[in-house]
Amino acid sequence: MKVSNEAKKVGGTIIPEHDIEVVCSNCGYDVDETELDADTCSDCGQPLNLRQNVAIRVTTLPPILGDTM
Repeated sequence: MKVSNEAKKVGGTIIPEHDIEVVCSNCGYDVDETELDADTCSDCGQPLNLRQNVAIRVTTLPPILGDTM
């Protein structure tokens, strides 16, 4: 299961755009949302242990302080 989250500003903090991917840690099977509560992986049959991969994309940069010259 891959969930994409858009960048948003909460108060004075920017939460960056990011993707979260959930897979079976035994075989790498892409688990969908309906399988999250299962005890076993529907692909390999092993006990379902989840692994999350998070990818963060930098969409804004803070202002650079000081003069470069």
